[in-house]
Amino acid sequence: MFKTIDIITSGLVAQRHRMNTISENVANINTTRDAQGNASPFKRRFVTFSAEKNAGKAVGVEFEVQEDTTTEPRRAYEPGHPDADAEGYVNYPNINLVTEFVNALEASRAYEANIVSFNTTQRMGEMALRILS
Repeated sequence: MFKTIDIITSGLVAQRHRMNTISENVANINTTRDAQGNASPFKRRFVTFSAEKNAGKAVGVEFEVQEDTTTEPRRAYEPGHPDADAEGYVNYPNINLVTEFVNALEASRAYEANIVSFNTTQRMGEMALRILS
């Protein structure tokens, strides 16, 4: 039963990191500068999941936060913007708010599913103890 709870907990942690990553994307949807102040649009981040293995057996969920390096920035014509290039275009992160919203819903549902699994496992343990006593 404890292994089951460990697996469920790793899923909860992974989904929490996914929600944090989505929140960062939404918060930086119009960010045109990097942390050093250089004109460089924020790069969208996403989370990938895989099975955490120990001796060939799945024991949880591993996750990795990655940057989207393949998508070109969204260009907008704003000649008065301080980060506009010589042609008057500003590079913004190519973040789609609808996609991020759908990803957040999916992560939220996955988190809820893990909570339901945890509660079911807890009830099974309680019933087993009741049967044994």
